[in-house]
Amino acid sequence: MSDERSEALAAELRRRGLATPAFLLLEAHRPLRPLLANASLFLSPLIRPLFGSRIDRIQEALDEDDGYDRLISELERREDPR
Repeated sequence: MSDERSEALAAELRRRGLATPAFLLLEAHRPLRPLLANASLFLSPLIRPLFGSRIDRIQEALDEDDGYDRLISELERREDPR
C-alpha cells in the first residue's frame, strides 16, 4: 500500500470516528497478517460479490508488510490529540 493510500485510508477512518478501533484491531492482528492474506486470497471468489473490486485493494494491503505497518503508524501518529 502506498503512502498516499495509507494516508487516505487513515483520514477516512478518522473522519468516521474509527481510527482508534482500527488501530487496535490492526495491532492485535499483526501476527495473523500472513494468514489473513492467504485466507482472503482463498476466499476471494466467494467474497468478491460483496466487496467488488475493493477486494483487490484489501488483498494488496494484506500482502505487504510495509503497507500494513505504514497504515498502523499513520493511525498512531494522527491519534495524538494535540
